[in-house]
Amino acid sequence: MAEEKVQLRDMESGAKKRNASHPLNTYERVIQPCVAELVGTAFFVFVGCVSVIENVEGTGRLQPALAHGLAVAVLVACMAEVSGAHFNPPFTMAIYLCGGIQMNMVLPYIASQLIGGVLGAAMSKVMTKAENYTSAYGAAFTVVQSEEQLMPAIFGEVAMTCVVTTVVLMAAVNAKSKSPMAPFLIGCTVIVNILAGADISGTCLNPARALGPAVMMGYWKYHWVYWLGPLSGGLLATLLVRLLLGDRRLRVIFK
Repeated sequence: MAEEKVQLRDMESGAKKRNASHPLNTYERVIQPCVAELVGTAFFVFVGCVSVIENVEGTGRLQPALAHGLAVAVLVACMAEVSGAHFNPPFTMAIYLCGGIQMNMVLPYIASQLIGGVLGAAMSKVMTKAENYTSAYGAAFTVVQSEEQLMPAIFGEVAMTCVVTTVVLMAAVNAKSKSPMAPFLIGCTVIVNILAGADISGTCLNPARALGPAVMMGYWKYHWVYWLGPLSGGLLATLLVRLLLGDRRLRVIFK
């Protein structure tokens, strides 16, 4: 047993030395993470849109909730070591403000996510029946139809995005609470949020998820809600972590 532990230590030490002697090249440091964000966001939006478009009577909000949440969990688990697996502009903003990504990668990440969102929505259009796609507005967010619904929808998007972004920051960025179960925790949070808030705002939580179907269907009614709400929720989560919940490295007060 002792010899096996020594061998394991030697192997880990050798791996670290090899990694140190072969630093990441430009492709691995800049291009590959953006490709991962584009592909991951495209697959997430594709699965999410199809689950809404092909949702059958009787499954209600459960089918889209499981599809979105499980897609997030799987994609985060697969892509985390490549790009950090953000797939969401508010996540990228919050992770940057918490020191988890360099500033020069913020705009490339967000651009990749938005392009991925449009590609994912386009893929869903190709896969689904034309009449189903049209009747579901391509899975665009159509819950808000009047001024009376605006405030509940905005508040719902802010609150729910704040919850899931806080989970992302605490489970994947904050050193004290970092967990290997982060993909599972994030996916479960998405599922719970959709089950709780689908009838209030549609539970977007992600401008890239909103943009893709809006572009494909040309449906822009109250589209700004799905930018304002998630971005505000991501910023609120950042404040919570930086001021109160983060470890000593992240907190800016009470050190």
